[in-house]
Amino acid sequence: MSAFTHFITNDWYFAVPMFLMSFTAVTLVVWRILLNIDAKTDLNLFLPKFQRVLDEDGPEAALAFSKAQKGVIAKKLFPTGLETRTQGASAMRRAMAGVIELEIVPDLNFLLALILAIAKIATMVGLLGTVISMINTFSAISQESNATGVASHSKEIGLALFATALGLITAIPLVFSHVLFKDWIARYELKMQSAAKKLLVMLQNHKGATGRPAIPSVAQARVG
Repeated sequence: MSAFTHFITNDWYFAVPMFLMSFTAVTLVVWRILLNIDAKTDLNLFLPKFQRVLDEDGPEAALAFSKAQKGVIAKKLFPTGLETRTQGASAMRRAMAGVIELEIVPDLNFLLALILAIAKIATMVGLLGTVISMINTFSAISQESNATGVASHSKEIGLALFATALGLITAIPLVFSHVLFKDWIARYELKMQSAAKKLLVMLQNHKGATGRPAIPSVAQARVG
């Protein structure tokens, strides 16, 4: 513990940036976790309620209900599909695929590039601190003329490695968190695609007061 304290007090110009990067990294990871929680839509609760509103009050009421719910599937994906339902199923598929690719997925990737950048920079800064400390240590050793003087500088070699250790302690959890976030995004993207297909099925099966489907069908061209 005394060696670590000595490193912080003597090599503060490396210790302080490392601690700042660690604090920033923890803040970004917690922020991203909170954003993921806010983006989630519990389909087991949402879909039955949405189906009931659609059947009882129609697509317009279902659109208003969806916008008032929690998560990107309810707030962004379903409204996009419902707003383009008059143009047909193909237009709905294109619109929902577009909002997933151009809006939702980029939002889910927010902060991930910064998290990975800090992980890489922390490792390099730690190595830089170690190299500079080792250079200074060996320069001091080369100026000593007796064994006692050389031995007095030997502990500086161990202190120099604290910079690398701090860099790795910061980088390893960040890289692990980045991988988990990317995996969550990939799985959630599949969940959104599945939800989009369910919306198409619900609207194709729904008939309003006029007895017509909520999605207009495309008339087949006659041959001959």
